[in-house]
Amino acid sequence: MTQSLKEVVIAALEEVKAQNIIALDVRELTGVMDTMIVASGNSNRQVKSLANNVAVEGKKAGHSIIGVEGDDTAEWILVDFGDVIVHVMLPATRAFYDLERLWSMRPGDAAEDGENEQPILGDLS
Repeated sequence: MTQSLKEVVIAALEEVKAQNIIALDVRELTGVMDTMIVASGNSNRQVKSLANNVAVEGKKAGHSIIGVEGDDTAEWILVDFGDVIVHVMLPATRAFYDLERLWSMRPGDAAEDGENEQPILGDLS
């Protein structure tokens, strides 16, 4: 039985001690990917090691990588397998961009909450 790409990625992240691994099913939100996986590393070196292990284990399992971005600074590295996109980030970078919240929102969520509603041009009356 072959492991799914999602399982391979999560195992690769756990092997290098990733923190706060989250897998989001985003099929209802985009046609670009099915799953987004977000994980944290405690240092630039660990972020780079996590992304590298994901790429190596993914290839070993027979999956093709479309691209890897961000490994020069290693604050946020994206590993793109097509249907599965992996974001490995430093905790501060992850907190700033808050991808989990952004990609968990459904259309109309902000309008229903009312807290994010702001007039574009202000009150024209």
